[in-house]
Amino acid sequence: MASENVKEATDQNFQTDVLGSDKPALVDFWAVWCGPCRAISPIIDEIATEQAGKVNVFKMNVDENSQIPAKYGVRSIPTILLFKNGELVDQLVGAVPKGDLETIINKAV
Repeated sequence: MASENVKEATDQNFQTDVLGSDKPALVDFWAVWCGPCRAISPIIDEIATEQAGKVNVFKMNVDENSQIPAKYGVRSIPTILLFKNGELVDQLVGAVPKGDLETIINKAV
């Protein structure tokens, strides 16, 4: 993880850290071998830094965690899910531009 503002989400901590978050929670589902995931990683870090205090940003490695990605139907990576008050409110699939991420975040904050 390149940014101190990006937390790790796991099957074990998802319920408390993501769904129980007092702020909107952005979760990037990724894998080490995924080129597009590596391509958007710096954007995720930027968002985490710029939105610190407003949005909690998480990364979840789909190779190490299978229950949560399966629960939310993550079939392609990168997939980015946005939760607010414990509910899924938006999602993006693929290496999307920073502006697309900012748009969904602005709707939730």
